[in-house]
Amino acid sequence: MSVPLKHFKKGSEKPLLPDDGVLRIYSMRFCPYAQRAHLVLNAKKLPHHKIFIDLKEKPEWYTEYSPLGKVPALQLTAVDGQPALVESLVIAEYLDEQYPEPPLFAKDPLRKAQDKILIERFGAAGSAVYPVFFTNNPPEDALKNLENVLDIFEQEITKRGTPYFGGQQIGIVDYMIWPWFERLGALKHLLPDKYDLNQTRYPNLVKWRDLVAQDEAVKQYALDGEVHANFMRLQREGKPNFDLAFETS
Repeated sequence: MSVPLKHFKKGSEKPLLPDDGVLRIYSMRFCPYAQRAHLVLNAKKLPHHKIFIDLKEKPEWYTEYSPLGKVPALQLTAVDGQPALVESLVIAEYLDEQYPEPPLFAKDPLRKAQDKILIERFGAAGSAVYPVFFTNNPPEDALKNLENVLDIFEQEITKRGTPYFGGQQIGIVDYMIWPWFERLGALKHLLPDKYDLNQTRYPNLVKWRDLVAQDEAVKQYALDGEVHANFMRLQREGKPNFDLAFETS
């Protein structure tokens, strides 16, 4: 369920939605952090309204749901006062506790804490690859920095000895880091050497990537690497088209 597929901009009126108690997710279609929330909603098969926000020209009313203007924001319309939650990991943990099936976080407190630390460590990968995606002249060591972070995750999934970071079933680590792996597919279209993960260096991580790509929750929200690349090119030019995903779907 969603309002019309477009990103609401500065000056736009607040969308009219039914007072039906259905969750509302405020998002931007190309934001990896917002994608995390969508993956959890999809994995738990939770009905939700989608409202997309133009992050360059945010509508004035959006601060009612996200005071800092960040996405994602999840409005709990069935709760008194209809509060909104922000921060992707906070939203994911709330949804997992409130809607426990299928479980995504580990039940063991230590394992849960370790998984959350692993998710935070992956932030370094996002920082490393960002200049490759969005700048015309990225630092020469940008890909090296990314691969150094990916080494950690290759070692971790090898040590765990399971197809997913979550074990035999997909879990919270898998969903929280997936958006950046989806975007790595853009590098085939952005870089002259058609960059892809080295299967010799990352044999288990490549298997993991290909497995997660087939997950139903992932497929429901996935964008092709070329679509991501086109968005990144426009962003580099200072002309981001947030609605590009809808125009090419």
